[in-house]
Amino acid sequence: MYAKWGKAKVFIQSIPLSLLPHKNTFFTMSPIILFKLLGSLALLMFGMKLMSESLQKMAGSQLRHVLGTMTKNRFTGMLTGVFVTASVQSSTATTIMTVSFVNAGLLTLAQAISVIMGANIGTTLTAWIIAAGATFNITDFVYPAFFIAVILIYSKRRRSVGDFIFGVAFMILGLGTLRQTGIDMHLGEQQVVLNFFSSFDPNSFLTTITFLFLGSLLTMSVQSSAAVMAITMILCSSGVLPIYQGIALVMGENIGTTVTSNIIALSANVQARRAALAHMFFNFFGVIWVLCIFHPFVDMVCSWVNYDTTLQKGDALFFENAAKLNFVLAAFHTAFNVINTGILIWFIPQIERFVSYVIKPKKRDDEDEFRLRFISGGILETPELSLLEAQKEITYFGERMQRMFGLCQQLLNLKNEDFVKMYSRIQKYEGISDNMEIEIAKYLDQVSELHLSPESKAKTRAMLREISELESIGDACFNIARTINRKLAGNEHFTEAQKQRMYQMFLLVDTSLTQMNELLSGRKSDFDPHKAYNVESEINNYRNQLKNQNIVDINNHEYNYAVGTMYMDVVGECEKLGDYVINVIQARLGGKQR
Repeated sequence: MYAKWGKAKVFIQSIPLSLLPHKNTFFTMSPIILFKLLGSLALLMFGMKLMSESLQKMAGSQLRHVLGTMTKNRFTGMLTGVFVTASVQSSTATTIMTVSFVNAGLLTLAQAISVIMGANIGTTLTAWIIAAGATFNITDFVYPAFFIAVILIYSKRRRSVGDFIFGVAFMILGLGTLRQTGIDMHLGEQQVVLNFFSSFDPNSFLTTITFLFLGSLLTMSVQSSAAVMAITMILCSSGVLPIYQGIALVMGENIGTTVTSNIIALSANVQARRAALAHMFFNFFGVIWVLCIFHPFVDMVCSWVNYDTTLQKGDALFFENAAKLNFVLAAFHTAFNVINTGILIWFIPQIERFVSYVIKPKKRDDEDEFRLRFISGGILETPELSLLEAQKEITYFGERMQRMFGLCQQLLNLKNEDFVKMYSRIQKYEGISDNMEIEIAKYLDQVSELHLSPESKAKTRAMLREISELESIGDACFNIARTINRKLAGNEHFTEAQKQRMYQMFLLVDTSLTQMNELLSGRKSDFDPHKAYNVESEINNYRNQLKNQNIVDINNHEYNYAVGTMYMDVVGECEKLGDYVINVIQARLGGKQR
């Protein structure tokens, strides 16, 4: 054994020192540096998320109003997307919001495409913020911001402002820590890192495609193009990553960021999926034309920032020149999206036709099956959007209940197989109303666990009252159907006079339901509640009139007592249904329950 070790020792000693690995050959990273890198990225992503959400809470209804009204043409739609994205600092949030509005029917597909184009321009502000943050120690401004935010966050009225300042502070702290961590890693002195990137030919088209794919993959993984942009800037400014590979990573980020909106749209309707596909098409188209003129285009952007692409490591001005790379990346990101928008904004109708051709509508959904149309599979990032989806679902709930009442009216004149089929449909609708109440309530319960403003909490409570009363409308409709079924099973018949009076009552109730649905689908300020109360008073007075007339008709032997009882059961359920309608209206308007 010792003989073998001696031979090995002699062999090792005989190896020339030039062949042994140098201490800088391997890229070593201490656990502290690794955790600082991951933690600073997490701070950056969390800060941007908190800042975006708090801004949307402060201006939730205003943002909806801006997106809904400032999209009259393609240019105002584009400017709206720029404004909103620059405000919330998240193109993903704007895109998801836009897709949700298309799903809810508040925006057309053409309007959504123009907003998404603007969102791509608005998100370039983030790159400039990151680039500026790398030029000086911005963390000096963090601690006063934290102090102010803590004071505001304990104020009920200013809590969202405190959250916003917290988000900005966390984002700045993340950027500053990320910058310092990049310096501490000494990437420019790590030979293995330099060898890895230098192994790629910067003039090769395959290299560009490889880094483009890598940028897409990283962005899809972390779901934050800002985080990947920050990493790219660290690598480029440290002299490790050549400019052409860095630009390819930025192009990949533009593709990777489209994945989120497409995932969200999977559970949405056809128009929403088309809007998400248009977002992906926009970025893919931009990448394709840039690849065709890649090196001349990058050289042009570099000339804008006065960056010299010919300097090599070892030159006197290399690191001073490399410090400009952050602004080169930001300038490229802006130029890419502005030029791409300038080209495609003239072809929005053609893009609309293309995505409509790719995503074709499915066969018409069966209205007799339970399905939520607007609430997607999970809670959206912002409560405002979640409440909007819930409100649209409640509107659809109200429309279904009016449709169910219409089926009850038809039931009065049907017999035999037609009666059985119609009664079965009404029975299925009753089950649908139960399921819709449960599923919407579950969704609102999840939303209520989020950080809601007092106004949003009040909306949630009102919506819970609305769905409870809508389900009661479904119960009243089914009770009417069961009464008619009981009459038929007992071989009893309503007189023509009774039918005419019930038709008159049905007409009043249907008018009441129409007014309820107008309120649910429109603005509260445009609704006149006095009309609804007048109809409800007519229903009550007519019920009392029919009640008195029923006693007279039974005494005059117009029909027997059993028929009179079933007749008044139908009339009574109609009167209850009118009360439930008023309860829905009062819940929406913020009044007290009857």
